[in-house]
Amino acid sequence: MHKPQLILPQRHRRIPPQFSWVDHRLVREEYVRGRSAQALALYLFLVTVADAQGLSWYSDPSLCRWLSWTLGELGAARVELQRADLIAYRKPLYQVLDLSPSPAAPVRGVARVRGGEAISIGEILHQLGGAAR
Repeated sequence: MHKPQLILPQRHRRIPPQFSWVDHRLVREEYVRGRSAQALALYLFLVTVADAQGLSWYSDPSLCRWLSWTLGELGAARVELQRADLIAYRKPLYQVLDLSPSPAAPVRGVARVRGGEAISIGEILHQLGGAAR
């Protein structure tokens, strides 16, 4: 197998010796599915600026300046990320959470919710190719 050629070799990305990264499970385990662009922008910003424990002390006015948002837009994005179990917030502290599911959190990518109602096990098996009836 041949190695793909870089489009701009002079701009080859180098991982800096810092502690921030974006976990591939965000996509693989569907954490990004259904999230607004603003929630994802806030998450990326927090992942980038958080310390090794996932903590950030950026104030609301500072975040609004960096992201060109109103306080209302910031609040909505923050609530969305909290509901998605991606961040915790206690003013003035943000914590980017580990992507391992909490005991109370549903397993991502397995059961889907339809119109606010859980899908039956039979329907899940049918979706997976089983013949449950």
